[in-house]
Amino acid sequence: MPKIKTNRAAAKRFKMTATGKAKRARSFKSHLLSSKGRKRKRRLRHSATVSPSDMKSLRRLLPYG
Repeated sequence: MPKIKTNRAAAKRFKMTATGKAKRARSFKSHLLSSKGRKRKRRLRHSATVSPSDMKSLRRLLPYG
């Protein structure tokens, strides 16, 4: 059986935790920041976990993650 290729775009965007969950960065932090409040921008700095419904498709993209 040949090795499965890892999707490189997904590998750069997600990091797997020790328990098998995936960490991701929050969206809406790249531009148009002047209209967003301080508190909102501060919350966007922190990472989040991928929802369980999206994990199935992510496992296909990151087979060895």
